[in-house]
Amino acid sequence: MKVPQMDLKRQYLTIKGEIDSAIQHTIDRCAFVAGEKVKHFENNFAEYCGVKHAVGISCGTSALYVALRALGIGKGDIVITVPYTFIATVEAITLTGARPVFVDIESKSYNISTKNLREYIEKGCEWNPRENELVDKKTKLKVRVILPVHLYGQMSDMDEIMAIAGEYNLSVLEDAAQAHGAIYKNRKSGSIGHIAAFSFYPSKNLGAFGQGGAVITDNDTLAAKARMFINHGQRGKYDYEFEGWNFKMDGFQAAVLDVKLKHLDDWNRSRQHNAMMYGKFLKDVDAVMLPEKMLEREHVYYLYVIQVDDRASLQKYLNDENIGSSIAYSIPLHMQNAYKYLGYKMGDFPNTEKCVKGVISLPMFPELTSEEIEYVCEVVKAWCSHK
Repeated sequence: MKVPQMDLKRQYLTIKGEIDSAIQHTIDRCAFVAGEKVKHFENNFAEYCGVKHAVGISCGTSALYVALRALGIGKGDIVITVPYTFIATVEAITLTGARPVFVDIESKSYNISTKNLREYIEKGCEWNPRENELVDKKTKLKVRVILPVHLYGQMSDMDEIMAIAGEYNLSVLEDAAQAHGAIYKNRKSGSIGHIAAFSFYPSKNLGAFGQGGAVITDNDTLAAKARMFINHGQRGKYDYEFEGWNFKMDGFQAAVLDVKLKHLDDWNRSRQHNAMMYGKFLKDVDAVMLPEKMLEREHVYYLYVIQVDDRASLQKYLNDENIGSSIAYSIPLHMQNAYKYLGYKMGDFPNTEKCVKGVISLPMFPELTSEEIEYVCEVVKAWCSHK
């Protein structure tokens, strides 16, 4: 049996009529950039997430950057995030001129450790009461934002993150690029922080037929700034409040996303069912560490990530049996050449460093069949028995 790690065509075939009609309608109306299709999707996505505003953007990386710019982040500022994430999270920070500071992850959830977050703030920073701001002791830069990444489809500990932010006058930007529809204590991803960024890359739980992203927020001022920034800083026609950029969403992508949004909850439930099946078949396999669903959270399993001791061996074994797999972030960001200047070294983030050596993603997409999952698990068990 051949089992791909991801199969976008299966999903398309289930909604082909809806998608083709939406694309043709966009062509007929010539609504190619921004316009009614984008506005319609923005309204629907904001309602889905439970916020007042959604701003459609050209891609997820741009969404992170726009969110930071809306928060007023720039040179002289610090943004706290994790070293275990896609580089876009940190690129967005440095492109504003701000400096990233890394905090280690939790080993079970793969999300930012709030214990380590507090430790950095309490030991590495000092409070300036005159300016009502937190200052990094080493760099003397102002700490402005906490940027948690909801990795692999499970949200971070948002109650504690928001509590810390409130104590130290910090903003919270949720990187929800992998967590469309994930829930924390009955609230959707992106709806708890001050602002949030989504990616609609084709492989995501809610994926476009190309690039796409969004910024969402309940804050009217942040939404207005984001909307101006994606259109060259334009307040009115040829009236520029500040320098922005061209980050507008394409009409085709909005049309596709609007169709897919109606199916997102069903697809997420299918992912959760698939994860349950994996857990059922692999729960007694000692050589495999399964993903852990944290309390009061709904995991939407953008990826189904396990940990093993000999990952290269398992991946080869899976490949030999025609089973797709993937390895995300095999080099953590604090060890990347691009971020040498930050001065981190191996050993600074032990949980991250352990995870990057052992994680591997098994096939995961809504249309995956029970027979395929059972076959994958049989192969994993066979690999374990041959070790």
